[in-house]
Amino acid sequence: MIREQIAAVLEGVRSWPEEDQEELAEVAREIEARRSGTYVLTDEEQAAVADALQTPVLSEKDVVSLWKSCGIE
Repeated sequence: MIREQIAAVLEGVRSWPEEDQEELAEVAREIEARRSGTYVLTDEEQAAVADALQTPVLSEKDVVSLWKSCGIE
């Protein structure tokens, strides 16, 4: 019974607006991640990670210097 219900819903999904389809896909990815322990990043998430990796980060030396300038060692 459940398989037929899922098939019917998935068939109807084809006519949904794109943003609703993406919302359903996100929920499905979250369920799959919970079941498998592996989360697959969306294209947008991959782009955000790539951008974050390009963001300058302070070196450990710079952080230590900052803390020292604040009186924390």
